[in-house]
Amino acid sequence: MTDRGFAPPSDPYSPRRRTALVLTGTGTAGAYHAGVLRALHEAGVKIDVVAGRGVGAIGALFAAVDGAQRLWDDRGFWRGQAARRMYVWLPALRFAVVCLAAAVLVVAIPLLSVAAGLVVFPLDFVLKLFGASGIADSYVQFVQQALAPAVLPTWLPRLAVLVLAAGAVTLVATTWRNRDRRRKRGAIWWRAVPSPLSAMPGLDYCWATMWDLIRGATRVKAPGRIDLARRYAEMLIENLGQPGFRELFITVHDLDARRDLVFALVSEARRRDLIRRPSSQAADARRGEVFDLTGLGRDHLSDAVAASLALPLGTEPHPVTFAAEGFWRGETHRLCDRPGSLLRLIEELTLVDVEQIILVSAAADSPGPHALAPPRLDGRGRIGEYLQSFEAAAVRDATQLCSESGPRLYVVRPPHNPVGPLDFDGGFDDRSDRRPGLAELMSRGYEDVYHQFIEPVVGASGEHVGVRERL
Repeated sequence: MTDRGFAPPSDPYSPRRRTALVLTGTGTAGAYHAGVLRALHEAGVKIDVVAGRGVGAIGALFAAVDGAQRLWDDRGFWRGQAARRMYVWLPALRFAVVCLAAAVLVVAIPLLSVAAGLVVFPLDFVLKLFGASGIADSYVQFVQQALAPAVLPTWLPRLAVLVLAAGAVTLVATTWRNRDRRRKRGAIWWRAVPSPLSAMPGLDYCWATMWDLIRGATRVKAPGRIDLARRYAEMLIENLGQPGFRELFITVHDLDARRDLVFALVSEARRRDLIRRPSSQAADARRGEVFDLTGLGRDHLSDAVAASLALPLGTEPHPVTFAAEGFWRGETHRLCDRPGSLLRLIEELTLVDVEQIILVSAAADSPGPHALAPPRLDGRGRIGEYLQSFEAAAVRDATQLCSESGPRLYVVRPPHNPVGPLDFDGGFDDRSDRRPGLAELMSRGYEDVYHQFIEPVVGASGEHVGVRERL
């Protein structure tokens, strides 16, 4: 697993060992993470390192500065309506689809006029029975004027072309506005086809909630995401080692370098373990993959969070321009999330002497035969099914790998989760014929961590376990 090498520990869980909390998942999995964090907080479980992949980066971000309660409280991140809009359909794409539908509707006006006659003439007949009439005459007069052979070929195609042109111009303008400095390959029309979803609302919501936590009672205008991320890193560096403040790890994937990147903020005593490598070749590779957030790498903390929310194919990758004096020599790379990077995250944690890992995932394992659910047909559902399947496979691989060689791994996951990664309004449960939402998913995480970790593992070790009556 690493060049250091280690054997799986044989001793049971102990609060005196160095422990990491790993949050992995996409989208709605963050609500499940919030429930788990609340239970661990109330039970007083000792955590030295928090690590995140995907939406888990948000949970790790708050938990590292003793602010995890802002994820679950009454005005918390996952209680607000803004959490339902973390991933929205790209506005330009929605407008283009509306324009296409409107153009089809315009072309179908002659057929719709005939269909309207099936309603107008019977209605006119009924009104004549009560002494009123004239609707049918007005309808016939309108159809004759609008659909006359000399009139119809002039206004109908012009209107259809005008609507289609409005949609096309919107897509082209959006593509031009969001262009980057890198040259792109392929036919020109593919440049006007963006990824369907946007992660910007969720990213803005994350940093707005973090600013409310950092600023306290002061009424100061929120800085930009980059400046706010720097302030966050400085605050964590200054308070690292104090109660509630923990070391931080975030991992994303670099599409251009074809490797996972790790953004870490660790104590001074652990920095050498994070960066050092025995050979110069391995040291060069580490320079391109590991970013120390206690140094110049803190400028990329906002990029790490943005890339964690960038879905493969679902959203546009997050472009990052590295420093000219760094390993990548000022290149601009595209970063996104990758479920399989969970293994890389666990590997990095072992390098900083983590002995126990609490792995939290909202993806349920396969229930076995005769338990297949109907495939999703909607756009969000199709994307979510792929992501959830990749996530479950990554968790299974991590469990197998750590059982063979690695730190002791404790997995917390729901036995059944009908809420897909992008079902922010709730998912339909075929087993119970209802729609559980984010609040219920948060409660499920709270209960699962008690049943799967706190009571059987922490309680058995003799560590104090809190009371759940406060839920």
